[in-house]
Amino acid sequence: MNNGAAVVPVERVLDLFHGVRLTPTQRRIAHCLVQHATAAAYLSAAEVAELAQVSQPSVTRFAMALGFDGYPALRRRLRELNNTSTAEHAENELQRAVQAERENLARLTEQLTDREPITAAGALLAASRPLPVVGLRAAAPLAAYFAYFAAKVHPDVRVLDDGGSLLTDRLEQAGAAGASALLAFLLPRYPRETLDALGEARAAGLRIVAITDSPVSPATEYADIVLPAAVGAHLVFDLHTAPMALAMVVLQAICDAMPAETQRRLEAFESSAARRQLFLG
Repeated sequence: MNNGAAVVPVERVLDLFHGVRLTPTQRRIAHCLVQHATAAAYLSAAEVAELAQVSQPSVTRFAMALGFDGYPALRRRLRELNNTSTAEHAENELQRAVQAERENLARLTEQLTDREPITAAGALLAASRPLPVVGLRAAAPLAAYFAYFAAKVHPDVRVLDDGGSLLTDRLEQAGAAGASALLAFLLPRYPRETLDALGEARAAGLRIVAITDSPVSPATEYADIVLPAAVGAHLVFDLHTAPMALAMVVLQAICDAMPAETQRRLEAFESSAARRQLFLG
């Protein structure tokens, strides 16, 4: 939610980590800076270490891994981003929220220049019969949206949007039925149950494709393929424009991985829809 103060755009902080291989400890620090982007520009290395629950030398090594001389240089860069953000705040908060979504989509567009991760994800998910799709809390609508369309080309899509022991039951059932991979949506505030489920799925031998908000999200600890798409955080509740677009890109990759079956199933659906007069147009 925007309260009138200058806010460092999350996507600009994420740019600092782009293309850098981070250790798990460094990912924790990066995630902390993303979550506290504006405040971090005025925190000491010791204060960042306390927030991220790591050692102060780890913060220094993290800054150097990003190409800075040390943490003070990284902090100066965060302040520069803060000042730039202040200069750009002539629009009202609603316009800024929508503009931020345009920027998130632009980042996703650039990311898709490398098609290999998407192609690999499509092949993994297309081959899994059944195909479990995990999405809890805020991610549940995205999982349902993806699954609605995926069911038109994949013979057995199973949405897992309930937590607790039932989620584990359904994961085990999918594995017993032959599932080899799953698609997970993990969005802030990162439900613990989703991460527990991903850990169980990984232990059971399932390959995991994760659509998440950041390359340093907790999904990276479990997923074989991480597909990031930034979440808009300028309003009271998050905007999921880019993750929804990415979900449809992944579905396209699934279709591309099994073109003959996709065509056959789509033609069968259209024939059934025409016979039942499902649609007006």
